[in-house]
Amino acid sequence: MNPAAAQRLLQQAVALQQAGRLAEAAQALAQARALAPRSVDVWQLSGGVALLSGKPAEAAQFYGQALRLDARSLPCLLGLGVAKLASGDAAGAEAMIRAALRLQPKNADAWGQLAHAQAISGRTAEALESHKKAVECNPKSAQAWQGYGLSLSQQRRSAEALVCFQKALALDPKSAAARHGLAVAMQESHRIPDALREFDALLAHGPRSLEVMSHRLMTLNYLPEWTRERLFAEHVAYGAAAEAEARAWPSPVFSGQRDPERRLRVVFISADFREHSVAYFFEPILRHLDRAAFEPWLYNDRTPPDAMTGRFRELAAGWRDIAGQVHGVVAEKLRADAPDIIVDLSGHTGATRLPLLAARMAPVQVTYLGYPNTTGLRAMDYRFVDAITDPEGDSDAWHTEKLVRFAPTAWVYAPPADAPEPAPAPSVAAGRVVFGSFNNFSKVTDAMLREWAAILGEVPESRLLIKSPGLADPAVAAQVRGRLRAAGCDEARVELLDVAARTAEHLAMYARIDVALDPFPYNGTTTTCEALWMGVPVVTLCGDRHAARVGASLLQTVGHPEWVATDVAGYRRIAVGLARDEAARVAWRAGARDTLRRSVLFDQAGQAARFGAALRECWRAWCRQG
Repeated sequence: MNPAAAQRLLQQAVALQQAGRLAEAAQALAQARALAPRSVDVWQLSGGVALLSGKPAEAAQFYGQALRLDARSLPCLLGLGVAKLASGDAAGAEAMIRAALRLQPKNADAWGQLAHAQAISGRTAEALESHKKAVECNPKSAQAWQGYGLSLSQQRRSAEALVCFQKALALDPKSAAARHGLAVAMQESHRIPDALREFDALLAHGPRSLEVMSHRLMTLNYLPEWTRERLFAEHVAYGAAAEAEARAWPSPVFSGQRDPERRLRVVFISADFREHSVAYFFEPILRHLDRAAFEPWLYNDRTPPDAMTGRFRELAAGWRDIAGQVHGVVAEKLRADAPDIIVDLSGHTGATRLPLLAARMAPVQVTYLGYPNTTGLRAMDYRFVDAITDPEGDSDAWHTEKLVRFAPTAWVYAPPADAPEPAPAPSVAAGRVVFGSFNNFSKVTDAMLREWAAILGEVPESRLLIKSPGLADPAVAAQVRGRLRAAGCDEARVELLDVAARTAEHLAMYARIDVALDPFPYNGTTTTCEALWMGVPVVTLCGDRHAARVGASLLQTVGHPEWVATDVAGYRRIAVGLARDEAARVAWRAGARDTLRRSVLFDQAGQAARFGAALRECWRAWCRQG
């Protein structure tokens, strides 16, 4: 043993870690462990460096050795908890954290880590209480306030979350996590320009986190002033940054047969195998996908599960829960499962595995459904769309992927089984028309509000019903009402509603509106299908990008191109015309479901076959390259 030399190496490793030179720090610590195998500090720092390097299994070994030397080491108990959580062992992580809390019941860091383990396990209410306990234990901890804000944000209490993040930043103005949380909470509060400003500040003054870049890209889609050229450049920049980090996860060696017609293992990755809009469009494809040709595996990146999660699990040939696991752990699962094709269903919509897919984890990689833009990854081979959302010759230049226009419309809709029957048009009994938008209000620009105000002005006695997540929060509602006033909307004619607790209750609210107003330039998808299914006509404006052309795709598919405007004046004209034509609206409500059932939008088996044929052709193209 040489304690003095080991101490010098330990100090050197600390400096290297702080400089971000993790590989060199690991080398120094390996030498220190050889010189001082009974030093708890050396084993502890070895665990920390391994965690930062994305190697939780190795970190667990280091922390375990430290605990064999000192079973009461609080940092090592917590470190082992983090390592187990990153490896997917939430129960083991919780056991370690609770052991730490028995030693120090008022340790704020331990309560915060317990909250994280509880959240990963789907126990969000318990997680919120644990974050609250962390703040009570140490109200001067920026990390505790940041964690509390994150938990509140996940429960859609965005105004309260904003306060927590602001307190965290007051305590530690350099906290990247708190500023990131603040930006996300602003986006969830429908303050899109403010969110962008915070994302920009975070990227300008700190390391270019892929997670921050991804959240920012999602935000940019809401802003009409961002041209396709600028959006594409930002996505490409993300792709380049992701490729640089992807070197940590070497691509598997693809040893499978290059047989163009063999049965293929397809891994679908999503955080939305649950009661979510993506699920309504993906479940019918999965249910009808040819099992003789494809073996579908689902990588589930979200907890808690619900009834729809259970249905997805029953439909899967293989199932992996990956929520909370670091990319390196998920990479090992993918190497073991050896997919022929990976289909990303999330894009830049929160929980994403795009940094991992930048390393190419399957011979063929496809993105579909979840995100209305390119991923920016060169390793993402294809994006599945249709010829209306992405016209040939016009859209190809703004994607790193090859666009595959695999069907007349890119969607197939499976309405909830408990959806109520369409109600009579409310204008018949009330004598006045109610317009409505049940879209995420982040999609609603000030220009959109001015247009809605003009529509109300042309239809006497009409009203506007806006329903969106967050509107039950008084602070968020006040901010929305302020924007309505600035847009010239008569507040007395506008009603704000929050989301319903159950999908059936949400759908029943369509009984209160006569005409649905699709936002632009970021159209609705699920909301448009729901409105149509509940007998409500939808007005949309067709724009110059995918997000602004989804409404056109859906409405043309169900046989109502006359509800699709090509300019703002046309949008207003169609909305006012529908308001005045009560007979047409009543007729649509009476026959809507029969019309929809005959459309391609409801051709579940046919769409699954078209989707499978597109996957097969992508595979054949890869085989031809060999």
